[in-house]
Amino acid sequence: MESARISTGIPGLDAMLNGGLIPGRTYLVKGAPGTGKTTLAMHFAMAGIANGENVLYVTLEEPADNLRADMTKLGFNLRDPRFTLIDATPTAERYVLVDDFFESFAKNIERMTEAIKQQLRTKHYTRIILDPITMLKLTATKEIEYRRAFLTFIKTMMRMRTTVLLTSELQRTDIEEYLVSGVIELKAFEVDGRLSRGIKITKFRGSGFDGTIRPYEITDRGIVVYNDRVISLP
Repeated sequence: MESARISTGIPGLDAMLNGGLIPGRTYLVKGAPGTGKTTLAMHFAMAGIANGENVLYVTLEEPADNLRADMTKLGFNLRDPRFTLIDATPTAERYVLVDDFFESFAKNIERMTEAIKQQLRTKHYTRIILDPITMLKLTATKEIEYRRAFLTFIKTMMRMRTTVLLTSELQRTDIEEYLVSGVIELKAFEVDGRLSRGIKITKFRGSGFDGTIRPYEITDRGIVVYNDRVISLP
């Protein structure tokens, strides 16, 4: 029996995923700076809002004010009451304005897991975004401890029946890629002297998928994926 799907908010990407993501699992979006990871994550968040879901977005690198300004320009409504934005960026203003509860989101992945569990006691979020997970990985002193903590995080989110989207700028994401249910990679490269962008699904447990690199653009309304076109790496 075919599993139910939830939209990423990007029609072309949903088509590559054979209808969308399988709910209740954790997914990774990876790519270099400027490839549109945050924009893709916001599409996913707003698709949840449009579906009447509660969405939790934790920003660990881009200050919330900047994120609101940039995403509002793309037409996303970050003021919707179903959307909760937590600023866990390491800025002086954040430490002055918020208490230890919000600070705990950025301590390490163990504290992040506990902070999310606490947040879920007040409201059930069906979609959670951590942008980027890179910041939490850098707090780990030993790889084996991070792996254990990351696996605990995934299992906890599955028990909470929430779909999680993580972003990462690290080129080496072996632990995350092995443990998550799906990986979406964003690439930027030159073709004939022009900048081109390509999106590729490299993993999607429990489903078939389009593994071809498809072109995409970042427009004034967000990301557009052309799933009927093919792009070749140089």
